[in-house]
Amino acid sequence: MRPSSLDVLDLTLPTVADPELETLIETRVGQLVRQLSSTSSPSGGSRGELALRFFEKRRRKGGLGGWLTGTAKAEEEICWEVWKLKITLTSPRTETERITLLRAEAPALQRTAMTIVKIVNRDKDHIPPITTSEMNPFPYEILLNPRAEYDGKTIGFFA
Repeated sequence: MRPSSLDVLDLTLPTVADPELETLIETRVGQLVRQLSSTSSPSGGSRGELALRFFEKRRRKGGLGGWLTGTAKAEEEICWEVWKLKITLTSPRTETERITLLRAEAPALQRTAMTIVKIVNRDKDHIPPITTSEMNPFPYEILLNPRAEYDGKTIGFFA
């Protein structure tokens, strides 16, 4: 992986060039857009949510339960953080409406990006130590419209 940047709505954001991650993001966003498009309201807006869950791999403590049932695992994944992204899909009816929405979203995206930077720089104590030399030391998953039960720290961003 190598660092790179992405220009979105007059804002340059950091990114990592990872084809597998890019494919996963495109797939989940595409699924959400299709789902929201099929339920769009006449007023032009539908809401959904993506959640990004980060995990830590921990060695599972020994015990007879897993050994006796044949379900013993050497490692388990413990969720330590969840980012919830609330998404509103809008469908402007005119080009003027589209331009107005884009102008309104650019500052909202910038505020959200700065909020993310502030929070991740401030709240670091819960992040587990990196104990592997793997390219990505923390497994993750991207969920579409997830249930509310999480066992990790939750951070919500609203644009």
